[in-house]
Amino acid sequence: MTHDWKRSFVSLESPTGARNGAGFYPCQGLYYEPMDTKARTALIATHYNVDFSEHYLGAYMAARGYGFLGWNTRFRGNEGFFLLEHALIDIAEGVRWLKEQAGVEHIVILGNSGGGSLMGAYQSQALGVTMTPTPGLKIPDALEELIPAQFYISLCAHLGRPEVLTAWFDPSVTDETDPTSIDPALNMYDPTHGPPYSEEFITRYRAAQEARNHRITDWCHTELDRLKALGLFDRAFNLYRTWADLRLMDGNLDPSEREVGRCYAGDPKVANFSPRGIGLTNTLRTWLSMWSLRQSHCRGAPHLNRITQPALVVQSTGDTGVFPSDAHAIYDALGSQDKTLEMIAGDHYLEAPSSARDDTADFIAAWLADHGA
Repeated sequence: MTHDWKRSFVSLESPTGARNGAGFYPCQGLYYEPMDTKARTALIATHYNVDFSEHYLGAYMAARGYGFLGWNTRFRGNEGFFLLEHALIDIAEGVRWLKEQAGVEHIVILGNSGGGSLMGAYQSQALGVTMTPTPGLKIPDALEELIPAQFYISLCAHLGRPEVLTAWFDPSVTDETDPTSIDPALNMYDPTHGPPYSEEFITRYRAAQEARNHRITDWCHTELDRLKALGLFDRAFNLYRTWADLRLMDGNLDPSEREVGRCYAGDPKVANFSPRGIGLTNTLRTWLSMWSLRQSHCRGAPHLNRITQPALVVQSTGDTGVFPSDAHAIYDALGSQDKTLEMIAGDHYLEAPSSARDDTADFIAAWLADHGA
């Protein structure tokens, strides 16, 4: 990779988020661009809570003549208080900056990893607001001012936030307040069940995963009603055991080139019984906004169905947390007539093989060039 690129810090207020008393702005990121020319086309990538300002593709795309805004909303590192409507408004400020300050003509939404469904939701709602507010709140007027992009790219992305959490859920939890509680009949780490896992166990396990999600949603509504009667607005709670996707231990399920018996946090069983994982801390409304299968607008398909712009889906074959069926589901859900699915060699972060990031940047740049961007 050449080094004929530069980057600059971008820091902005949001229509629904002012500068903090300590001095920092709710929206922050880094803009990567070619050294001596102004980029006509720029990508923007954002995640629900992971800091994407130093995203690994930024320099690679800038070296190929494209702008790249690694962008953060007010919820970076603050997943427990996430609200979708405000995150989308924060993303819009980054898009607006690209258009008005960086002088970019073409905007490319990049939905990477967990941020895939977030960026899909942004593009969908920029085409016309269809989402309903988080319970107890109102849709902010600024949500009507989102600027749509001209292209959508999905890169090693999960289908949706509720979908990935439920697929990773440990349904053997019998007491949500006790991370050690276990129903032996649903314990995937008990060798009597596998791997390999039987069709009967898989069916029963997946149904129990969905049931757990619905139980938490029901409890959130009941708890909100209880709090309201006491004059309170919300509360926090912890969520345990979220490294229990059967595909982590059984390579026959959704086969790929991944290393079986590994997850993003290492050994799946060790990770599952540690205080580390997605959704660990929530407020009641954050659960309903982000994680609930029944209530959240962070589900992928309803937003992807509305995207008709040219779209590219890129998925690495060695990913230990996004699987081939996820990439195909995203591709199938996209409403675009002009869409491409490309499977590439590499792990989730494209750290291996050594050429993975260069190869991916080359492919994305070629696809954009073919589309006049």
